[in-house]
Amino acid sequence: MRIVASSRLVPAFLRLAAHPLRWRLLSELVVSDYRVRELVARTGEPQSLVSYHLRLLRDGGLVTATRSSFDGRDTYYHLDLDRCAVAWADAGAALHPELRREPPPPSAGLRRSPRVRVLFVCTGNSARSPVAEALLRHRAGGRAEVISAGSRPKDRLHPDAVRVLHDEFGIDVAGQRPRHLDTVAGRRFDLVISLCDKAREVLPEFPERPRRAHWSIPDPAAGDTDRDGYLAFQHFAADIDTRVRRLLPVLDVIRP
Repeated sequence: MRIVASSRLVPAFLRLAAHPLRWRLLSELVVSDYRVRELVARTGEPQSLVSYHLRLLRDGGLVTATRSSFDGRDTYYHLDLDRCAVAWADAGAALHPELRREPPPPSAGLRRSPRVRVLFVCTGNSARSPVAEALLRHRAGGRAEVISAGSRPKDRLHPDAVRVLHDEFGIDVAGQRPRHLDTVAGRRFDLVISLCDKAREVLPEFPERPRRAHWSIPDPAAGDTDRDGYLAFQHFAADIDTRVRRLLPVLDVIRP
C-alpha cells in the first residue's frame, strides 16, 4: 500500500485504520486468522458490514484472504503485520520525518518470569507445527516452553521440513518424531495455535482454557514435486518465521 506523504492529505493507513469497525477487525486479526462469521460474532456487527470493511482492508493491502483447506466455502482472513508496520511508519513520517525513527530496544535487565507454554497443532505434525515449534523455540531465547502435536501424526517429519530448518535457520530437528495430540491433551498451556484448518476443528479442551489462535497456512507438501516442492517449503517457512517474530511481543502479554 502506498502512503502519500503530504501535509494536505491524511495518509491512507490512517484513513483505513481510523474507522472504529476496521480498527476492531485489525485488533481481532492481530494474533489469529478468522472467518467472516467469527469476526461477525466477535464484533457484534452484521455480516454485510463486516464483509464490506474487510474488503476495504484487503484493497488497502493490510489484510489477506486464503480459502480454507477444511471447507472450501470458507475463507480465512489474515493481518499482514509487516505491511501495517511500514504503513504506520510512513504515516508518522508524513507528519514529521523524526517519527520514522526506530523505537529503542527493550531493556536487557527485565526481571525473569515464568516461561509461556505454547502448543502448535496441525494434522500430521510433520511440517507446519514442528517448523513453528522449532522457530519459536529458536526466536524466543528461553522465554517460551514450546511443543507441537498432530491430530493424525505421520510416521516421520517431512524431509523438506527438516532441510529448510537446517539450511535457512541452522536448526537441527533430524531426530524429532511426530507426536499425537492425545499425548499432550491433559497438559496445561497458555497459548494453543492451530496451523491447519482441519486440525482446528478437532482441538480438544485443555485445562485452564488457554488462549487460542489460528494460523491458516496451506500444507507445503500438497502437490509436492521434485521441481517446486522445496521452494514451497522455503516460502512456507518464511511465512511461519514472520508470524513467530510477530508473536514474540505477545508472549509478554500472556505470560503466566
